[in-house]
Amino acid sequence: MKQNSPAVKPKHPNAITIKEAFGYMFGDMGNLLNLTFISTYLKVFYTDCLLPGHGVDAAKISTDLTVLFLAVRLWDAVNDPLWGILVDRRRPSKNGKFRPYLRSVAFPLGASVVLCFLNLQNAVHSYGLLLAFAYVSYIFYGMMYTGMNIPYGSLASAITDDPDGRTLLSTFRSIGAGVGGAAVTLVVQKAIYDNKTELNPHKTFIAAILLALFAVGSYLACFHTTKERVKYSHEKTKLDLGLTYGTLFESRPFLTVTFAGLMISGLLQFGSFNQYLTKNYFGNSDLSILITISTYAPMVLLILFMPKLAKKFGKKELTAVGLGLSTVSALIMMLIGPNETFRTNTTPFILCNFGIGTGYSFLSILTWAIVTDVIDYQEMKTGIKNESAIYAVYTFARKVGQTIADSGGLRLLYGYAGYDPEKAVVGYIPVVGDKIFKMVSRVTFIAYAVTFVMFLFYPLNKKKLAQMQEVLTEQRKRRAGETAEDADEGEAFVVKETD
Repeated sequence: MKQNSPAVKPKHPNAITIKEAFGYMFGDMGNLLNLTFISTYLKVFYTDCLLPGHGVDAAKISTDLTVLFLAVRLWDAVNDPLWGILVDRRRPSKNGKFRPYLRSVAFPLGASVVLCFLNLQNAVHSYGLLLAFAYVSYIFYGMMYTGMNIPYGSLASAITDDPDGRTLLSTFRSIGAGVGGAAVTLVVQKAIYDNKTELNPHKTFIAAILLALFAVGSYLACFHTTKERVKYSHEKTKLDLGLTYGTLFESRPFLTVTFAGLMISGLLQFGSFNQYLTKNYFGNSDLSILITISTYAPMVLLILFMPKLAKKFGKKELTAVGLGLSTVSALIMMLIGPNETFRTNTTPFILCNFGIGTGYSFLSILTWAIVTDVIDYQEMKTGIKNESAIYAVYTFARKVGQTIADSGGLRLLYGYAGYDPEKAVVGYIPVVGDKIFKMVSRVTFIAYAVTFVMFLFYPLNKKKLAQMQEVLTEQRKRRAGETAEDADEGEAFVVKETD
């Protein structure tokens, strides 16, 4: 007597292959080539190359740069939602709704990166004009980066609505981010510093040109290797600002992910102060290369297994465990330094960074799949698919975190640590270097601890996501004539979420 064979799960109609996920990877590779270079070196370029001299002291430079970063973020409060509205209201063309931006924004974004590192120190002898140029070039970069990042991030939900496919896209996006970020740190780091402590503005400008060209090529590769499968009706994606943004701030999943994004994005931006840590505490800027390797090597080891792990254990569950590991590792680093032995023997410091990087890898690899889950959750609640508007708010929150890191970090660097760019190229600086270590290690611990607690209470665990997908699938089938029963199902899920 024949035994019944186990039921084979049917293939999702919008399933994707690894080949297309690989193509999607190139978009974030381009993003991180630009973003890592800007976030890591622009502050050092401002403080050590563009603005010093002209009779202006370090305190004024610190204050002016703090105001600059705040002003740019105030503009982003207008710019980011506008980009979200523009992208959401765009009618799909033969190339899709989001893919065209990969081609049209690539070149102006590359130009903006090059402008940011144009050194006018010797050509312009007015501090005010140099500062104004910094404002214009940095704002231009921010506008172009948002114009690329919002449609690129939204593209994932248009490529597929298959949960496994979205985890695959998030995984490969993380690979692209890791490759782009590591390329900047590992290759550029040694090329743009003289004597391991002094940033060379000419070499930095050449590096900006080369990285911008590679980034443009990456965006074009992403455009040509991806396809939008999830269809959109322009009338049904018409933006309702009150409904879209009003419900966001009633959503626990969105609030959790947004505040976590603010904290971690701010922490990653704060990582740019490692440039000051390595050259003025450890006395060797090349140590940044080891920090990058120790932080991102775990991602290389974990990334191939993450889709299967997420499917088995859940995205929320894995992320919380990873953040817990990062918190413990950051606490150990904070408690054991600074001291002379620790400064001259960097092994414990690198091991702590390895632990932090191992835990962070879970969040980094899964974060975009988690954001897509939140977008689906909002669609289930409102019946409207406005991923670009939602993504714009999330992107802005991440920028707020970056601004807090930049502005607060500069105040700590100049005020608490007593940093002086005129004396900062001599290697280890007693007292100043120790205080830089303290500020970096303490901020790292606090950020990971807060984010860990947030994800402990993140409601969309593995079971809830499965329930949500069932409800959302039925809602999408009957979207044209949505019934009261659909609304009841969504409301029932929302209520159960708090159980």
